Amino acid sequence: MTTSSRITLFDAHAHLVADDQQAYPRNPMQRAANAPPRLPGVIGKPGGHHGPQPINEVPDVSRMLEWMAHEGVDGAVAVQKRMIYRYDNSYILDSSDRHPDIFSAVVILDAEDAGTAPLVRRYITEHGLAGVRLFGGRGADGGMPWLNSPMALKTWEVAQAHGLVMDLEVLAIGGGGPSIPTLIELARRYPNVRLVLDHLLEPEMDEGEHFGLDERYETLSPIPNISFKWTSINLDICREMGIPAPRVLRRAVDLYGADRIMWGSDIGTSSGTYQDMVQRALDSAALLTEAEQRAVFHDTGRRIFVKGGDGRGG
Repeated sequence: MTTSSRITLFDAHAHLVADDQQAYPRNPMQRAANAPPRLPGVIGKPGGHHGPQPINEVPDVSRMLEWMAHEGVDGAVAVQKRMIYRYDNSYILDSSDRHPDIFSAVVILDAEDAGTAPLVRRYITEHGLAGVRLFGGRGADGGMPWLNSPMALKTWEVAQAHGLVMDLEVLAIGGGGPSIPTLIELARRYPNVRLVLDHLLEPEMDEGEHFGLDERYETLSPIPNISFKWTSINLDICREMGIPAPRVLRRAVDLYGADRIMWGSDIGTSSGTYQDMVQRALDSAALLTEAEQRAVFHDTGRRIFVKGGDGRGG
């Protein structure tokens, strides 16, 4: 399918990184020592099918706009790049302000900081914030005790009041499955929050005929305000482990519906050119109907990520 003949795309997960390091200074951090390991060839790690020197394009807004136009992407969610900027969200907020019809901002903030909830309120008012991604320290078992901590719940309450997206990467030892009971509890407690789980909640895709989307993940299916991103991280893992990506995506759509699955490139973290990321994602949709493809690659992300939130929720 040529670029001119394929469906219009919406990128639900793009990490913008500025060329201008004076205006937007970098403050790099390392992954936690007890963070789950990544396979070679995944998220820019040398080795695997990306080879010893993977391509890692820097998605400055000026280039990102060109790439999107070339690939037929009419909008994107600008997700804060924590590993480079930590909790300084200036670049994605400025980018969203300067290109309001193109970018929606998802900030990353400290779940345990008392200033996070009021800051989210201010970002909604001043920047039309679309979503928030909370982070905190890992427990000794690799889990994330901050997810529903008393301080984190203050930010959930703000998200509930505004119908905001809570966009979470919840990766513990053993994949995202152990966090599912807590996520269900939060989604039910805050039904007006649009809870979006990055990277399909990182299932252990080499486990079983359902590619890790097992009975635990099935319990998420009846929760209407939970949605999922299908990203280059999932595609990398499929490629490195020899797992058929179209069958994984088919399973996810069968389980949750195409109106709860959205594509995100993960540019700025995952390796490869933007063109390559788009093509690999479209190739993974070989088992979807045309209507399902339109939902996954455009309509779901566009509908869920609403600037300033949406009081209707779900």
